[in-house]
Amino acid sequence: MTQTEPGKVVENSINAVFARIDAQLDHFRPQLRISESGTVTGVSTGIAKVAGLPGAGFEELLRFPGENYGIAFNVDQDEIGVVLLGQHWLIDTGDKVERTGRVLDVAVGDELIGRVIDALGRPLDGLPQPACKSRLPIERPATTIMNRAPVTVPLQTGLKVIDALIPIGKGQRELILGDRQTGKTAIAIDTILNQHDKNVICIYCAIGQRAAAVAKDIAILREKKAMQYTIVIVTEGNDPAGLTYIAPYAATSIGEYFMEAGRDVLIVYDDLTQHARAYRELSLLLRRPPGREAFPGDIFYLHSRLLERSTHLSVRLGGGSLTALPIIETEAQDIAAYIPTNLISITDGQIYLSPSLFELGVLPAVDVGKSVSRVGGKAQKKTLRSVAADLKLAYAQFEELELFSRFGARLDANTSKTLAHGQRIRACLKQAEYSPLSLQAQIIVLLALSESLFDTVPLAQMAAAEQALHDAATKLPTALETALVSDTPLKDDDKKATMAIIQTALNAFQKPKSAPVDGKTTAKKQND
Repeated sequence: MTQTEPGKVVENSINAVFARIDAQLDHFRPQLRISESGTVTGVSTGIAKVAGLPGAGFEELLRFPGENYGIAFNVDQDEIGVVLLGQHWLIDTGDKVERTGRVLDVAVGDELIGRVIDALGRPLDGLPQPACKSRLPIERPATTIMNRAPVTVPLQTGLKVIDALIPIGKGQRELILGDRQTGKTAIAIDTILNQHDKNVICIYCAIGQRAAAVAKDIAILREKKAMQYTIVIVTEGNDPAGLTYIAPYAATSIGEYFMEAGRDVLIVYDDLTQHARAYRELSLLLRRPPGREAFPGDIFYLHSRLLERSTHLSVRLGGGSLTALPIIETEAQDIAAYIPTNLISITDGQIYLSPSLFELGVLPAVDVGKSVSRVGGKAQKKTLRSVAADLKLAYAQFEELELFSRFGARLDANTSKTLAHGQRIRACLKQAEYSPLSLQAQIIVLLALSESLFDTVPLAQMAAAEQALHDAATKLPTALETALVSDTPLKDDDKKATMAIIQTALNAFQKPKSAPVDGKTTAKKQND
């Protein structure tokens, strides 16, 4: 090789590169793009006023300096009221604002499962940004009526009082409401924990919550291995009101991605009281007319367009479902307040938590008389429905008799028996936090209740007796376990076999037959 050959190789390589550049330039055609930019005329807490964007549309995403964004909310003739999605002190009067030409969207995909993110999809768990391949707008039209299917499949919460008396079906919207610190979030977390190995994607949307409370809930989900199928979307109490406003819509779009893929999804909104307050704050700052309790007139539409997106899709569209558990905080047990009544009318039933029951230690503190499920009964397992059919009526009769007996009236034998049975119903409906029960364990306990097998067990030993039934439920023969969890009425032979197992488990807790009924003396003994 001569000394000039390496130089020729380099020269040929350079010429080849320039030849490719020339070829690209020959095919390049510059494209003109019209862009609009405006100017910030005013900034306040959570909002900004912008002038100079005549083509901006309602809910269009606007870009501020420093990669801050906002949503066009008030589109007036001379200026635009913008809801900021970042901190307002990062924006100054006179800053340039650009249109993006699109509405706000959120990343969706399986990559989000097990992650903790904010309403814009940014990670909050210290891990890298989720590498999602798809995005969906946060505001989407609800599924049309013709594309919906009836609610026919139960969504088991693992809580006896709910699954037996206020059942929930997949695709239903069941409101959870009650005063502060009555266990609303605990019911939602229990429901998420119970979806383990049930092929249900869970989304927990914390709206304007305390960071410490959300961290505790996430720690429980991780401890119970529930983050394997759960997505957590968080806006804290100190986040901008704009993030709090968009959080439930972003969470719903993420849920709709899985629903449209034919999967079942459970979404918890905790809670929509904070969502309504954030919307009220933004509306008042933007000078929208206030209405009842200073809420704007479209507050009903705010939540209806959110919850109407929860449904059960028809088989033609994959048969997926999106079940919603919105949470609302009441004040002084006033369920007739503005926001609670709005949501009661939108949803398919409500679970009301009573502070008085909470103070008495009846946990979960579900007030059966004020709670209802308008759909779930049709989706309830037939085996469970058969053993719990008369339970709600018996419990309601007990509560009335208990109130009457406080006046010191003399009670006959039948009334005393009803009271004793009701006390055992109440004891069985109690359940420890974060310990959902399997379906077969619930059926065995409720069957023992409906057949009055607990009536001879002392109240002090009810917890131990029920635990004995739970242990027995884990040792059922395979054929009997299949019969209990199937969606067919329980056959007589299966019922007899189950009753024998229950009786064997309860034999150690039976009290002597000569013992009087707990708490009351029969009228005959009083007459003697």
